[in-house]
Amino acid sequence: MSANKLDTLNRRDFLSNTARTCFGVTLGGSIASLFNTPAFADGADPNLINKAAKAKHVIYLYMSGGMTHLDTFDPKPDAAAEIHGDKKAIKTNADGVQLSQYLPNLARHADKLCIIRSMNTTQGAHAPGRYFMRTGYTPRASITHPSTGGWVNKLAEPINKTIPGFITVNCGSGHPGAGFLEPNYQPLPIGNALAGLQNSRISKNTTLHNFHQQLSLREELDHDFDAKFAPGYKDVRAYNEMYKAAVKLMRSKDLEAFDLSKESPTTHKLYGSSKFSKGCLLARRLVEHGVRFVEVELGGFDWHNDVFGQAGEKLPMLDQGFSALLEDLKVKGLLDSTLVVLATEFGRSPKLTPEGGRNHFPKAFSCIMAGGGVKGGHVHGKTDATGSTVIEGKVDARDFNASIGYALGLDYDKAIHSASKRPFKMSTKDGKPILDLFA
Repeated sequence: MSANKLDTLNRRDFLSNTARTCFGVTLGGSIASLFNTPAFADGADPNLINKAAKAKHVIYLYMSGGMTHLDTFDPKPDAAAEIHGDKKAIKTNADGVQLSQYLPNLARHADKLCIIRSMNTTQGAHAPGRYFMRTGYTPRASITHPSTGGWVNKLAEPINKTIPGFITVNCGSGHPGAGFLEPNYQPLPIGNALAGLQNSRISKNTTLHNFHQQLSLREELDHDFDAKFAPGYKDVRAYNEMYKAAVKLMRSKDLEAFDLSKESPTTHKLYGSSKFSKGCLLARRLVEHGVRFVEVELGGFDWHNDVFGQAGEKLPMLDQGFSALLEDLKVKGLLDSTLVVLATEFGRSPKLTPEGGRNHFPKAFSCIMAGGGVKGGHVHGKTDATGSTVIEGKVDARDFNASIGYALGLDYDKAIHSASKRPFKMSTKDGKPILDLFA
């Protein structure tokens, strides 16, 4: 390439195009924080760490829209018809534990589930509720807090240094990701599990020689910029490291982790054909390859109308995907070392609306943990006879997230400073792990 052509290249466009070739890294989410002051960690208190922790990985299943607790994990069969409707509660393989009729497969895996029926939140709108559940903090215009996955990626040593430690599947653009943490802790987003990792291979129209020429050109374009800013800005160095990590992954066998075609027809049948189920299957493959934290989202739970009709359509996807994941992890010997979490932003109102729906209800809802050292066949907390109020063992997002850190043996109470030098913690200010969840 001639010098004058090199001079006319738009540096930002070139970097963006090269980044997209390297497993989809883009300038959008990371470049905005390039000039943040580096984060610093306070000293850890060893007494806060669960030294008997079994979990090494987290698969976090997020039910976006506000999953109804009364029609899933906290049925009230003795309540009036205006609350319970005409659905049934079914027995499970865990003594005394009932689930909704829409979850027959999970009923056979209830001995693996730790059901938290006493969740409570202060956030009754979707976006703030999702943010609070994922971060433990209420939204602020001046800062984006790290999600649980971001914290895990920051606080835990990587298992596999070739593959990103935090991956999201089917999650929208509003995800807080790693918040104010360095760009190298941001999640790698996968939009479609069946499509795998896009732009992860050299274009068929580009030779290996030409590809290396492109990388060399990028280094040439960046030379003066890096010489000026990289020594003083950790995030600039981290952004450059993302490119190196991308190229390393492109040459690695770990790319196979993203290829669901490697799975047998029997396994695909077990998980089912839904987008969510394939996301669960991809999560299991990623955990096998050493990924610390995988989040898979299933949306569409905002049921203001015809709750039972929508439950009949949506919940079988959850039931099959979640059940298959638990069974598969157990068979492969991975359930003890993998904490499987199911969460949502709030519950739904116990009393049915005239349209047969349920409205937003932050006062009470249910979440799940399984594997990773938690008690199976266990119910923590309790709501009243109508599912309206938590009457035992109240839990909020801060405690929930601290419990995830505790399960992993992380110092969930370690303070990390943001760009403004303010300390933040995975457990936030008041969050404490729920020790009753652990065996």
